[in-house]
Amino acid sequence: MTPSFCTIVPPHLLEHLAASDNPSVAASARRTLLADATARTARTRPRAAAPAPGADAPAEPRRTIHDARNRTALPGAKVRDEGEEPVADATVNRAYTGLGATFALFRDAFGRDSMDGAGLPLIASVHYDEKYGNAFWNGEQMVFGDGDGEIFLDFTLPVDVIGHELAHGFTQYTANLEYFSQSGALNESVSDVFGSLVKQYALGQSADQADWLIGAGLFHPDVQGAALRSMKAPGTAYDDDVLGKDPQPAHMDDYVRTGQDNGGVHINSGIPNHAFYLAATELGGNAWERAGRIWYDVLTGGTLAPDTRFAEFAAATVRAARARYGDAAEIQAVTKAWAAVGVPTD
Repeated sequence: MTPSFCTIVPPHLLEHLAASDNPSVAASARRTLLADATARTARTRPRAAAPAPGADAPAEPRRTIHDARNRTALPGAKVRDEGEEPVADATVNRAYTGLGATFALFRDAFGRDSMDGAGLPLIASVHYDEKYGNAFWNGEQMVFGDGDGEIFLDFTLPVDVIGHELAHGFTQYTANLEYFSQSGALNESVSDVFGSLVKQYALGQSADQADWLIGAGLFHPDVQGAALRSMKAPGTAYDDDVLGKDPQPAHMDDYVRTGQDNGGVHINSGIPNHAFYLAATELGGNAWERAGRIWYDVLTGGTLAPDTRFAEFAAATVRAARARYGDAAEIQAVTKAWAAVGVPTD
């Protein structure tokens, strides 16, 4: 199992900001890119799960929040542990709540005890570095920046950002998809899928009620953009003079071939993202109950290779739909969704 360094904000967006005419925006973006490069090369290894409660005990989260105090040494000072009362720092409390919301989705909807299925403790650090414009999973824990206050706000504000990053741990402990090219885009898409489901579950939203945005509320109000990504309409999440335009494709005809961002893992994730959105809204109801269950079955089924490509993943969702639901509406919705984004399933 090889842990990956996975960020919510793609490097192409930060590189665009680093070239901004606004000196403070450019400086913060360059600092974030440097911090990401340093963290990416740091040696990490998956943590072994601490002894879990007995089999008869209900699964409960084991959260610990640390304060990096605007430095980069991890994890930082422990500021809130599982079961402790809220503290004065709202960022700490949001991280604690978001970890709990993610744990609750996986436990209640899928019967999974934490990201590894065996009670893995959930560790997070907040206030990472100065004006750090990102959040990441490094194979061991989650890390959140405060944002620069001009483009990005606090990264604990959107619960789906927390769910997204923690879901990288879920992928790490299951399919372990390589963070490169199409398998890397699938890795990112899985995190967007389950990050969105965390938000929908926490808010009690159906597929039709959900906004299907990733990172709504993360941008400063002056930014012309709704979120980092849109699963409903990839390529439309933002269009801003400083930020640039959302480059995500929604169809294989527009697949972006690039050597940047590990082969475009954040950009091309729009294609499988849109397929999930189409399947979930076609089925209706709560997206975690059928579409989410199919995706979960694929990730945990043991059939995916680390270098799985879109078509292989799509075929696996069809097999999973048939195995769980038979030749019914679920398999039709999944097949139709992949066809709509130009990915074959046979």
